[in-house]
Amino acid sequence: MNLDLMRIIDEQYTKTPFYGVPRMTEVLRRGGYPVGRKRVARLMQIMGIQGICPKKNLSKPAEGHRKFPYLLRKLTIDHPNHVWATDITYIRMRSGFLYLVGIMDWYSRYVLSWRISNSLDNLFCIDALDEALATRQPEIFNSDQGSQFTSNNFISILEGKEVRISMDGRGRALDNIMIERLWRSVKYEEVYLKDYMSVRDAVDGLGRYLHFYNNERLHQSLGYKTPSEVYFKER
Repeated sequence: MNLDLMRIIDEQYTKTPFYGVPRMTEVLRRGGYPVGRKRVARLMQIMGIQGICPKKNLSKPAEGHRKFPYLLRKLTIDHPNHVWATDITYIRMRSGFLYLVGIMDWYSRYVLSWRISNSLDNLFCIDALDEALATRQPEIFNSDQGSQFTSNNFISILEGKEVRISMDGRGRALDNIMIERLWRSVKYEEVYLKDYMSVRDAVDGLGRYLHFYNNERLHQSLGYKTPSEVYFKER
């Protein structure tokens, strides 16, 4: 039952990321599921999602974390590697679920690296960051205030590269709008069309899709170019 509810929550959240617990509860009730707000809040916490309201899980900072300002407000992002953004999203499977982290170049929409995990520890986020930083680095790195991104071992990597750190305001999911748009594309164009039987299926499917997204998918906002064309030709 919980997995069924989480599928509905995931699809609704992808359409309306501004829905918090009260509205999500009403969506489920209208669908015939007699659920209470506490149960919906717990499921959204497990999924690591939230509406535009104080966040539950992913936005829970690491203990003793340092605060960083949001640096992107009114900033004109006009070249590759000016700003990178990261986020984690929920990926459903036929039985169970996974978490996907991605790191994206904001200007070109190019996905620099990604990893999946069956838990919300930060090791898979650090792996993705190390890969992205192996050959390049941004001027500014933006994330939410989740414990994965406020932990000392994650922050220290960025500070060691002298990257400026930007963090979304508490409860402002749309401060990271570009990667939120990536997640909608991943869900509607890949995940919701598939029914992953295993972790291997998910890795293979997401790998094929993200390669397509970077190298073949034309973006109207990029003048009908691909992210790779913009990222590699304009650096």
